[in-house]
Amino acid sequence: MKVVSIVGARPQFIKAAVLSRALRREHREVLVHTGQHYDQSMSRLFFRELEMPEPDHHLGVGSGSHGEQTGRMLERIEGVLLRERPDWALVYGDTNSTLAGALAAAKLNIRLAHVEAGLRSGDRRLPEEVNRIVADHCSDLLFCPTVTAVENLRHEGITKGVHPVGDVMYDSLLQHLPLAEEKSDVLERLGVSPVAYYLATVHRAANTDDPARLAAVLQGLRRLDAPVVFPVHPRTRKAAGAASLSIGDGVMAVDPVGYLDMLALEKNARCVLTDSGGVQKEAFLLAVPCVTLREETEWPETLENGWNALAGTDPERIASAAARPAPRTPPARCFGDGRAVERIVKALEDDPSDR
Repeated sequence: MKVVSIVGARPQFIKAAVLSRALRREHREVLVHTGQHYDQSMSRLFFRELEMPEPDHHLGVGSGSHGEQTGRMLERIEGVLLRERPDWALVYGDTNSTLAGALAAAKLNIRLAHVEAGLRSGDRRLPEEVNRIVADHCSDLLFCPTVTAVENLRHEGITKGVHPVGDVMYDSLLQHLPLAEEKSDVLERLGVSPVAYYLATVHRAANTDDPARLAAVLQGLRRLDAPVVFPVHPRTRKAAGAASLSIGDGVMAVDPVGYLDMLALEKNARCVLTDSGGVQKEAFLLAVPCVTLREETEWPETLENGWNALAGTDPERIASAAARPAPRTPPARCFGDGRAVERIVKALEDDPSDR
C-alpha cells in the first residue's frame, strides 16, 4: 500500500509523526510538506524532535492570503499526486494544507482519508470550520477522535467510511510525555516553578488579525496573578508589531518552543490560556485547567466538569476564568485509549472501496 501524507503545520507534524511510524512498518509512505509553517521554530525543530523522516516533497508554499496560499498548495499537491499515484491520500486536521490536499485528491479520484474528521465548532465564519467540512465531505475514510465527531458527521448525512478510532494526539502525548519529562529543562531556562505560572498561546487569525481583539487578549493576560509564559507565534508577533501593541509586564514573550518543551510547559502550568484546539485538548488530557480565548470550541468534551472555560477575548472574563479553582472531578476518558494509529492503519489496509 502506498500512502501520500500531506502536512504543513505544527499540529499536523505531531499527528503525522506517530502515524508515519506505524505506516512505514509495512507500507510505503510519501511525506509531503506544503511549507505552510516554514521557519525553524515552526517546522524543522518539530521534525527533528519527533524524529520524522525528511519530506519526500517540500512544496515551499509559505504564507499568503487564504485563497493565494490554498491555490498554490492545490496546484503543487496535484502535481505530486499525479507523479506518485498513491492508493491513499491522507490529510490531517483543519488547515489550508488539509483543504488543498482534500480537493486535489478528490479531483483526481484518489481515495482520501481524513485524520481528525467530524470536528465542528458551529461557526462557519472560521476558516478552519470550512476546511473541516469540505475535507470531510470529500473523504472516503473519516477517522473520528470522539463519539461527538461521529454524531456531527451523521447529522450531515455522512455515515459511510466513518471510523471512531480515538485521538492521534493522545497517542502522541502518551509516547512523548515521558521523553519531555526526561529531557526538557524549559522551566529552568525560563525561571518558573510548577503551578506558579500561566501558559498562553494565541495564533488564530480571528484574534491576531483584529487589533482590538488582540489588544483585549493581551490586556487579559496582564491581569493574571502570576507570571505568564507566552510563546509568541510569528503571526502574532507580526500583528502586535503592526498594531503597536505592547505585550506588557508580567507576560514573558518567548520564541515558539518545540513539542517536548510545550508538553512540559502545559503539564506544569497553573492554567493554560489558548485559542488552539490542540492545546485545549492537551491541557485536558494532562488534567490542567484551560481557558479558551474564543467563544466556541471544536472540542466540547473539554468543557465537561469545568476543565475548559470559554472566555472569548474579554479581559475580565479571561482573568476570572483563569482564577477559577481547579475542578475536583478528573477529566473524562473520551479521547480513546492511545491506539488510534493502529486502527487507522488497519482501516486503510482493509478498506475495499474504489471510486
